[in-house]
Amino acid sequence: MKHLIPLFMMMVLFAGSCKKETGKEESIKNTTMVTAEQQTPENIFQFEVTDLYGERFDFSSLKGKKIMVVNTASECGLTPQYAHLQKLYETYKDNNFIIVGFPANNFGSQEPGSDKEIAAFCKENYGVSFPMMSKISVKGNDMHELYHFLTEKKRNGLENSEVAWNFQKYLLDGEGRLVRVVQPQTLPTDESIISWIEKN
Repeated sequence: MKHLIPLFMMMVLFAGSCKKETGKEESIKNTTMVTAEQQTPENIFQFEVTDLYGERFDFSSLKGKKIMVVNTASECGLTPQYAHLQKLYETYKDNNFIIVGFPANNFGSQEPGSDKEIAAFCKENYGVSFPMMSKISVKGNDMHELYHFLTEKKRNGLENSEVAWNFQKYLLDGEGRLVRVVQPQTLPTDESIISWIEKN
């Protein structure tokens, strides 16, 4: 009988140890699941902004379309890119593609005008017909929330970036996910961009 008591105690301790390990495994599993959920990238469809004419623009209306977001300026050496943007838009607007422009005065104060002045400039000089939004900031302490999404990997799931200059392009797929960052000097009509638009 004396020999049975230590044996019984060992069995109880072993059972308790197994239970603790199982609980530990469950805890690890739950932590992993929460972490995976937290890392799910955001998409652009959560944003609503205002266009140059004071009208509400809801990005959720663009579901299923490939989107190019570009920061623009009226007095920049790259301003002629407006013509390339318009050409690209006219060519592919019926192919589930859209361009959304955001005037910004962050670089060399090259977009000093009001929304009304910017609208007139774009229409008169380049016949811009793709959606143009109200002027915002694309970097710095007053950066617009949409650009926090575009430039922060923890939110877009792709990469950290910084808007280097006017006419930097952000390409998003039909699910509103960021897929590529294109530097300002690269023309909107670059072959790599066209290939991306045409690819199913």
